Amino acid sequence: MSTVFNFTFVPWFRSVAPYIHMHRGKTFVVGICGEAIAAGKLQNLAQDLALIRSLGVKLVLVHGFRPQVTEQLKAKGHAARYSHGIRITDEVALDCAQEAAGQLRYEIEAAFSQGLPNTPMAGSTVRMISGNFITARPVGIVDGVDFQHSGVVRKVDVAGITRTLDFGAMVLISPFGFSPTGEAFNLTMEEVTTSVAIALQADKLIFVTEVPGIRVKPGEPESEDNPIDTELPLAAAEQLLAQSPPGQHPTDTAFYLQHCVKACKGGVERSHILPFAVDGSLLLEVYVHDGIGTMVIDEKLESLREASADDVGGIAQLIEPFENDGTLVKRSRTEIERDASLYTVLEHDGVIFACAALYPYPEARTGEMAALTVSPQSQGQGDGEKVLKRIEQRARAAGLQSIFVLTTRTMHWFLKRGFEVVDPDWLPEARKRKYNWDRRSQVLVKKLG
Repeated sequence: MSTVFNFTFVPWFRSVAPYIHMHRGKTFVVGICGEAIAAGKLQNLAQDLALIRSLGVKLVLVHGFRPQVTEQLKAKGHAARYSHGIRITDEVALDCAQEAAGQLRYEIEAAFSQGLPNTPMAGSTVRMISGNFITARPVGIVDGVDFQHSGVVRKVDVAGITRTLDFGAMVLISPFGFSPTGEAFNLTMEEVTTSVAIALQADKLIFVTEVPGIRVKPGEPESEDNPIDTELPLAAAEQLLAQSPPGQHPTDTAFYLQHCVKACKGGVERSHILPFAVDGSLLLEVYVHDGIGTMVIDEKLESLREASADDVGGIAQLIEPFENDGTLVKRSRTEIERDASLYTVLEHDGVIFACAALYPYPEARTGEMAALTVSPQSQGQGDGEKVLKRIEQRARAAGLQSIFVLTTRTMHWFLKRGFEVVDPDWLPEARKRKYNWDRRSQVLVKKLG
């Protein structure tokens, strides 16, 4: 039993280590919906956040309280009212919001104060500081609807939050803001989280939500052919938003996605939508290669796109050294030209730094990823992973259930990214006929969940 554990733990820990290094010293702003706390997930979320913080990440936590306020209103016989996806906060609702915020702040601080034995928080001390970091203004009257005490963020106290984080504490923010005259406004967790992330120029914005993320085919039910889209480029996310109705309810595609897009456009390079229903979703998203939810990524500095005939010269120049040393099978320029539309390229300032091709075998519901190449100038910066992700997206969109590669030298890179070694007999018949038995390439397959 111990030996089996050793063989599983060591490779797992080695695969996690690069992400620990990558995130140390970074700032994450995490918004947790009130439904997660109502569902009893606070204790595990607190442990995971404390663990992430112990690995050197600076954390700002914003909590929601939608169900808690609604419950308080119900107890007082007062109906909850919404418009444009925002609560209409009258005097009674404002009182309920203040009560709910006070109770939740107490519960959250208590959860982070427990250094429980036999948990990841054993012996840990998590200092949590909250305060009046948000200045707000009223929503006012929109389309004839008076939102009364509902507000929007006017200003974030960046200096105050930064000093607190540098002091080594976690920052806790409730969705409340105050005017310069001391008037309180009820805010939305989503807007506060986004505003704080943009103001801090955080490295990540993370929403822990009721939804599992954005599906490849939004609006359609969960299925093998409709998994979560784990990586959405900003341009694709904007296009999806333009096609979606306004996000009035948390389960609407646009509800969280609009805030992720706003954050990315405001300078936050990565925004995430995670499910609270999956235990450890924060750890899975931050420290595992494929993640578990949807990540919206800003690629404004580079272009990750499908190739055209104009890219043939750049692709040929990129892969030639690797063909010469035997890493890649030789391809003629004519072949590349013929298959240009099958290639994905990563371009920076007009220069192609990475590429790969996807040759589909639809009858076998699989496809071959070939000629995956990263320029020596940018190796180790994640360009290969970006191209792999895009190839996976193209494969899913084509209805394929897996992708495979043939390699003689880079097997370990693929194994770390979810591929498994299979016998060459696994290959689709059409590909098996072209298999070079003299080259003795390893065949690796990745299932597309």
